[in-house]
Amino acid sequence: MTMEYVSQPGETVPPVPDGPKLCDGDEMRILHNAFLWGYEEAPGLVRGAPAGDVARSEFVGQWLADLDATLHTHHESEDELLWDKLEQRAPACALHVGQMRAQHVQVAELLEEASPLLARWRATADPAVGEQLADAYERMLDVLKVHLRREVVEVVPVAERVVTEEEWSAMGDHSVDAIPKSRLLPQLGMLLANSTPEERKRFYAEIPLSVKVLWRLVGKRQYAKQFSQLFPGRPVPPTI
Repeated sequence: MTMEYVSQPGETVPPVPDGPKLCDGDEMRILHNAFLWGYEEAPGLVRGAPAGDVARSEFVGQWLADLDATLHTHHESEDELLWDKLEQRAPACALHVGQMRAQHVQVAELLEEASPLLARWRATADPAVGEQLADAYERMLDVLKVHLRREVVEVVPVAERVVTEEEWSAMGDHSVDAIPKSRLLPQLGMLLANSTPEERKRFYAEIPLSVKVLWRLVGKRQYAKQFSQLFPGRPVPPTI
């Protein structure tokens, strides 16, 4: 899912502090597009699993659990490493940061609601439980459509002026360190697939050489296999 990152009627943006850009927040669009795509697909994946097909519900459920965990980790990184800095260094952005914090709470509540439903559905492939889970993911997407768009439009431009490249990179490192290595490469594929060709090239250029080698050797095949199992019959989206 590709989001149009623009303000909607009635929304305001905080003033961007003067001075040069200290960091580059462009990759946030790629990450957000991947989350939006994942949660757009989630309800259909759940509802599409045949009743009682535990093998399918377990496979899909593991993918969804990984998606949920990655979203939680991403928000945790911002909560711990970004919001306080913005409030202190760009006080005019404090209201918008407060809105971001509140939306994170909404997402956390929906993740908490979905977690036991996901566990039950993975174990049983019960359509009734699956319907409750699909509904939770639909409400999650509704929140994320607002939150992820407004974060890019309202917060990232300010962060680029007051957060250093080292501090910005620390958020990404915090997230990556919390993700099990077994799911890093398939999720890299999801990021590459949910970006424009130009964004993809820029993003890939910044990846460490060791990760590029692993992607070429095994990651691209892992991602393609996972996608084909999740969405039988669909062409695998281009990556790199």
